[in-house]
Amino acid sequence: MPGRGGDGWTMSLPGGEMRHHSDLAEAVASAEADQAPRWVLADTARDYPPLLAAGARLCRGRDLRLAERILSRVEQHEPPAAVAQSDPDAGTLFEREPEPVDGPALLTRLQATWLDQRRRLRSAGLPGLETLLAAESAGALVGAEMARTGVPFDVAVHDELLRELLGPRPTKGMRPRKLQALADKVTEAFGHQLNPDSTKQVLAAFHAAGLNVKTTHAWELHSIDHPAVGALKVYREHARVWTAFGWNWADEWVAEGRFRPVYAVGSADTGRWGTDGGGALQMPHAVRAAIRAEPGWKLVVADAAQLEPRLLAAISGDEAMIAATAADDVYTELAPDLGGERSKAKIALISAMYGGTAGDAAALVQLMRERFPAAFDRVESAARIGEKGGVVRTWLGRTVPVPGDKWWKRLNSEDGTQVARGRGRFTRNFIVQGTAAEWANVVLALLRRSLHEHGLGELVFFLHDEVMVHCRAEHAEAVSAAIEEAAAGATRTLFGDVPVRIPLRPKTVDTYAEAK
Repeated sequence: MPGRGGDGWTMSLPGGEMRHHSDLAEAVASAEADQAPRWVLADTARDYPPLLAAGARLCRGRDLRLAERILSRVEQHEPPAAVAQSDPDAGTLFEREPEPVDGPALLTRLQATWLDQRRRLRSAGLPGLETLLAAESAGALVGAEMARTGVPFDVAVHDELLRELLGPRPTKGMRPRKLQALADKVTEAFGHQLNPDSTKQVLAAFHAAGLNVKTTHAWELHSIDHPAVGALKVYREHARVWTAFGWNWADEWVAEGRFRPVYAVGSADTGRWGTDGGGALQMPHAVRAAIRAEPGWKLVVADAAQLEPRLLAAISGDEAMIAATAADDVYTELAPDLGGERSKAKIALISAMYGGTAGDAAALVQLMRERFPAAFDRVESAARIGEKGGVVRTWLGRTVPVPGDKWWKRLNSEDGTQVARGRGRFTRNFIVQGTAAEWANVVLALLRRSLHEHGLGELVFFLHDEVMVHCRAEHAEAVSAAIEEAAAGATRTLFGDVPVRIPLRPKTVDTYAEAK
């Protein structure tokens, strides 16, 4: 149970002895060898990096902050009498202290909080919640390790890609030459000067042209017949690369041949990851070629094929859909029952999970209801519960946020129907996307352990349903096998004997751009 006190790091070893350690790596390695402990950290994102810097690696951990967020959500929906009484001293662990706390006092609070959470976990009565807390905590270890390891990144290639797309690096305050040329095309199409980065000016230009455009989103402009639309679309795509992933971004986030983003594990309501810096989860294809393996090494990149439809089959128990997951392409397999074409089957499934009704979606969703009633009822029930402000949970027990007072007031207003349907669409997908986040965290935990135990390589990147391992070329085949086994193991962990297939498809490449 490591904790950072006022005069350095203090550790409580499994036997209960509390000591200060000058050699953290040796102390952790000794404890790992003797006891195989699960280390308890107040906040892995804050507390683990100094341990990594000292050369210490934790095999298993429990993140109290992440656990508190999950448990608190569960308890928000319970009547007061049903909520386990929390330790009054435990909650102060998560308050920012004005002064450092000495090691023994911090360890006492860590222990109190951990025991408090254990009581509340038992009281919750959700059988999957222990697995969820373990998986979330394992994800936190992975996130901290990946941030330290970094993604192999070639700044010279990045510069070359930017020059080809945008032109030479401009002086401060100026657009790159090719980007300015695109801006000039937008101006020319409208027939007067304007800033294409200004939504207000662009909307005014469309209105002046007699077009009642409400937003400048690509989905709306797609149906607009005006010569500025094409140039504006390309301009904005290129401008995003320049502002979000251009030269200044590389100066800030790439060092010593590695891109080191800061991950925010489980930051979304569904449990999906985000980033607190670096924008790794929005990396555009235009610069992915700069992510490349070092000489003698390879990148093994794998993503899950149609993850959410496969998980819907599993959590609903729909036998026909479960049988379809045996195929490499679920949409093709289900097409005969859902409109006859792969594209229609995809629309039917996505619309059922996200509540879409535009175009052909309504008719295709009706087919979904008729052909796969258990799967349809699972998401439809979640939507109806959500519309009433009720409780839905993921497979392992992550609980949807409680609607606030503002939501309830709007529900009883003139636009109440729209408000209810909006939350229904969220809860409809919450149960699927949240379960996907759980499955992915278990994959990461299993893969991390396998890579470490066999010395195969290093996890360097994760994006919702995609993992990347940097390994020596001779280990690429073994890494691919480890990835596939981690996917199978995660499926068994969540769903036991349910014969659902959720494959991760590894591909060995030299650059990230080659993975797609």
